[in-house]
Amino acid sequence: MSEPLIELTGITKVLKGQSEPRTILDGVDLTVREGESVAVVGRSGSGKSTLLSVVGLFDRPDAGRYLLAGQDISRLRERRAAKLRSSHFGFVFQRFFLLKHLTAAQNVAMALVNGQGWPRRERRRRVLAALDQVGIAHLAKNRPAKMSGGEQQRVAIARALVRNPRVLLADEPTGALDTETGTLVIDALLGATENGCGLILVTHDRDHAARMGRILDLADGVLTERVPA
Repeated sequence: MSEPLIELTGITKVLKGQSEPRTILDGVDLTVREGESVAVVGRSGSGKSTLLSVVGLFDRPDAGRYLLAGQDISRLRERRAAKLRSSHFGFVFQRFFLLKHLTAAQNVAMALVNGQGWPRRERRRRVLAALDQVGIAHLAKNRPAKMSGGEQQRVAIARALVRNPRVLLADEPTGALDTETGTLVIDALLGATENGCGLILVTHDRDHAARMGRILDLADGVLTERVPA
């Protein structure tokens, strides 16, 4: 069995900005292993994006334990969290967040700006490899205006993959796409797991969720695994 990348135990998150505190995550347990794909489903407002924010170290749990590749990171200073976000995670959202004046290759290369000082030739190799991984290396010189929505999303996925992350977090990445295009995007995300990357997909699409190795339901702050039919 592959090694665990993400291990959450008893994770609790309480929203305190309202008149009465509201528990968003209530004792959540979650393990994601190398090369594993997991779908998280649930109604709007159920806390799916909050869960991704905790996993991706944008937010901190109020209680519980978080192990990342066996290291306890339950309590981290922001500087350390930022380094781990950069080295361990790739993020894909519903919006593409591409810079319109840059080509596909240049948009992907933006993820390497604060990298380990790679020489230009190595950066270019990594960028083209990431674009090839999602099937659009031939669009490297195109700007977003000349690409379809699905192509732009695959550029965003390449940007997330160019640093070789250990975990890919995708929050409704097909929400703005038609069915056929969304399927191509899911193909690209699943392709990353073949190289050992863990994938957590938040989605409302039942068909996309069904393509993941496991499906988890988040309701009333509790995460439960859906038993296969």
